[in-house]
Amino acid sequence: MIMKKFLTLLTFLCVTLFSCTTKTTRYTVPGIQAPYKSISGTFSGMQVAHSPDPLVALRWENPRWTDSLEVYVLTPARVIADNTENVSIKNNTSMTVNGACNLLFDFGRVSAAWFEFEAPEIDGEIEMSISEFNEPAVFNLGSQHPKKTAAPTRHGNTWRLELNKELYEGVRYAWIHIHSLNKPLDISSVRLVCQTKPTNYEGSFACSDTMLTRIWYTGAYTVKTNLLQDYFGAILMERSDRHSWTGDAHTSQAASMVAFGNFDFVKQNLRYTSTQYNGIASYSLYWILSLIDYYMYTGDKELLDEMLENACNKLDKAYEHYGDDANIVFYGWDERLGAGFENGNNTETRNAYKMLSIQTWSKFSQVMKKAGYVDIAGKYEQYANEKITLLGNIKDWNSNFGLHAAADAINASFLNEPEQNDLIKRTFSDRQQRLSYSPFNQYFIIQALTKAGLYNEALNTIDDCWGGQIRYGATTFFEVFRPSWNDISAPNDAPVNNQCGYTSLTHPWSAGVTKWLSEEILGVKPTRAGFQSYLFKPHLSSKVSWIKGKVPTLNGTIEVSGDMNTGKFSLTVPPNTTADVAIPKAGYTIGDIRFNKEAIHKTGEDEEFVYYTGFTPGKYSIKVNYQGHPKVWNDEPFVYHNRTILEDTDTQGNWHGKYGSKGYVLCNYDNKGNRTQLPDYISDLKFTRNANTNWATATEDIRALQSADNGTTRHIGAIYTQDPNVCMQTITVDLSGKVDQPYQLSLYFVDWDRQERRSALEVFDLNTKELLMPVYMVRNYEEGKYVTFTVDRPVRIRVDHVRGSNAALSALFFD
Repeated sequence: MIMKKFLTLLTFLCVTLFSCTTKTTRYTVPGIQAPYKSISGTFSGMQVAHSPDPLVALRWENPRWTDSLEVYVLTPARVIADNTENVSIKNNTSMTVNGACNLLFDFGRVSAAWFEFEAPEIDGEIEMSISEFNEPAVFNLGSQHPKKTAAPTRHGNTWRLELNKELYEGVRYAWIHIHSLNKPLDISSVRLVCQTKPTNYEGSFACSDTMLTRIWYTGAYTVKTNLLQDYFGAILMERSDRHSWTGDAHTSQAASMVAFGNFDFVKQNLRYTSTQYNGIASYSLYWILSLIDYYMYTGDKELLDEMLENACNKLDKAYEHYGDDANIVFYGWDERLGAGFENGNNTETRNAYKMLSIQTWSKFSQVMKKAGYVDIAGKYEQYANEKITLLGNIKDWNSNFGLHAAADAINASFLNEPEQNDLIKRTFSDRQQRLSYSPFNQYFIIQALTKAGLYNEALNTIDDCWGGQIRYGATTFFEVFRPSWNDISAPNDAPVNNQCGYTSLTHPWSAGVTKWLSEEILGVKPTRAGFQSYLFKPHLSSKVSWIKGKVPTLNGTIEVSGDMNTGKFSLTVPPNTTADVAIPKAGYTIGDIRFNKEAIHKTGEDEEFVYYTGFTPGKYSIKVNYQGHPKVWNDEPFVYHNRTILEDTDTQGNWHGKYGSKGYVLCNYDNKGNRTQLPDYISDLKFTRNANTNWATATEDIRALQSADNGTTRHIGAIYTQDPNVCMQTITVDLSGKVDQPYQLSLYFVDWDRQERRSALEVFDLNTKELLMPVYMVRNYEEGKYVTFTVDRPVRIRVDHVRGSNAALSALFFD
C-alpha cells in the first residue's frame, strides 16, 4: 500500500522539486573501491542530439575487446518527492530529509549501473529501489534478488543498493524510501555508477526523418549497454537469464559492426558462442548468418577457416532437423510462432525453420564459393536445391505460410514471381498484422520487405515497432512491444509481462534495425568480402529526402551523403576498396549526373535508380539534376478488427439479468471447481498456464458472484498467473466452436485480496493467432470490473500480468 500511495501522490499531488540535464562525470568517490577504473577516454568525438548515449562523444584511444570495463557517474535529470514538507532540496543530488518520504530520481535513460549516495550515519529505516520503468521493478524466481528493492549496503559514508554479485542492473529510475527517521538525514552525491565497454562510435547515421536517426542511435546504445567484459550480453536486467544467447547475438553483432566497427569483439563473441546451442535449433543458423555478416564486413578468412568445421556441423544438423516433425522449441515470442516456449513446434515455426535452413545453406554456399571452397559450396547448394525441388513438387506448398514463414521464404531468395507476389498479398498487405511481437523477428520481416521492394511498407513498420517504442519513452529497445501499449499506458509506465516472462526494456536482440538503416537507407553494404567492393545505393523518398553517415571498415571509413532537395551527393572510397553507385530517382526525372563536375558513362538504369560502377579510392562530389516531383509517400492505414471495449464497475457480483444470457464460466467458484454453462456456439473452452484459487464461499461481499441457480449465495474464485515463476506471467483462454453471428463476451476481474493488480488483455484469432484488438489495460479492479467486447470467431484470450502479485480472472459471460 505504501507504493500505491506514493504513485497516487505522484499522479495527483507530486512536485518536481528539482530538474536539470543529466550529467556524466568520472568516478572519484573516496573511501570505496569501484570494480573497474574510471572512464579513460576524452570527449573529443561528435555530439549527437538524437542519441540517448551520454558517452556518444567519448573517444578511447584504440579500444580493443580485451579492454576492461570502465565506470562513470550519471546524475539525475530530475527528482520527485512525496511528503514534500519532509524534504529540503539543495540540488538534484543533495537534500535534507526530516521525516518519512519517498524520493524518485529519473536519470533520463537506461544505463548498466548501480545506485548509491553519500550520507553519514542513518538513524532510521530506509530502502532503495531501481527500475527500467517508473515503478520499482520485480522479476522472476532465479534472480539473485527478484525484488529490486532492498536495504542499502554501507561502505563508509557510501550507501549502495547491491542486488547481485555483478552489481549492475538496467536502471533509469531509482528511489530512496525513507520509512522512518529519528533525526534529520543529509543525503548527497546521489548517482548511478554506470559501467561501459570502451567502444567508439565509428559509424553514424542522420536523415531528414529524425525518428529514424533516433532509432539508429537507440539501437546502437542498446547494444553498447549490454557489452560485457568478454562477450556480448543478452539481457541487461538481472532476471536469471544473463547469457550470450547465440540467436540474440546475431542482430546485436550486426548493429555493433555498423555503429562501432568493433570487429575484434564480434570475432571474439563468434568464438565464444560457437559451441553454445541454447537448445534452440534456429539459433545455430543465426550463428551461421552472423559468421557470414562478419566475413562480408571484414574479409577475415582466418576466422572463417577456424570456424569451418563448426559451421558445417551446424548446417548438417539443420539438414537432419528439416521436416514436418522438427523439434523447434522456440522461434520467437509472437503468438503465431507458438508464443515462445509455449508451443514452439507448430506449423508456422516449422515452415519458417525450413525457409531459414534453405536461406542459410544458400548464403553459406555463396560465401564458400567466393572463398575458394568449391566442394563445400556444392554440398550446401545441393542441400538447398534438394529442398527447393521437393517444395516445388507440392501443390500450393506455401498456402499455410504465415507472416514469419513468408518472411523467411522471401529472404531465402528462391521464390518465383507468382509465389512471392502471393505471399506479399497474403501476409504483408496488412500494416497491423505484419508486426511481430518481437523486434528481433521484425528485423527479418523488414529484410523481406526490402527484398520485395516494399520500402514504404518497411519504413511504416519500422515506425510502428521501433518508433513506437521511442514514443513509449524508450532510450533502449525492448524485448517485446505492441504499438497499442502507447494507447493504454503513459510513457515509461510498467510494460506488459506475458509469455516472455517479465519484459526486458533493454534487450539488444531488438537492435537489428540499426544495421538495416545503414545498409538500406544510408545505402552502404559490401558486395565482396571485407568491403573489397561495396554498393552505395541510398533509398530516398518524399519521406526520407536526405541522408548522411559513415560505415566503418578495416580499410577505413566510408562516408556518404545525399540530398534530393539540392541534388548533391558525396562519397568517400577508402583505400583497397572499390564502389558502385546507384543514384535514386524516387519519382523524379533526372536530367544529368556529374561526378567531380564530369559526366561519366552510366552502366545501367531502371525505374528506381541510375547505376555507375568501378569507383576507385578517393572522394567524389556528385551533382544530380532532379526535375519534377517525388513519389507521394504511401501512409498505410493501421486497422484492428475491433477497437470497441466497454467497462462496467457498477454491477460487481450481481450479474443476473445483465450478463450471461447465453452462458457463463465461473472460475473456481466453489469446492466443485468451475461452474460452466457454455452457449451452443462454443464447443470447447480451455484454460492454460493458470493456477487456481477459491477466494471465498458463502460470503456477503458484493464483489463475489451470485450463484447461477438462485442468485442468493455468493462465491468467488479465479484463475491467475503463476508469478514469479519463469515465463509464467500470463494465462490463456481458448474458445473453440462455430460462430454464426457476433456475440458479446464479458470478462469479470476482481482484485479480491487488494494486491494492487494491474493486468493486460489481448485477443487473438484462435486459428491464425493474429491480433484482433489493441492491447487493453485492466486497472483498479479491486471492487470488481467487467470488460466487454464483441467476438465473431473462435478466439484466444490472453490475460497478462503488469503489476501486483499476479493477474487474475474470475469469470466469463456470453451474451
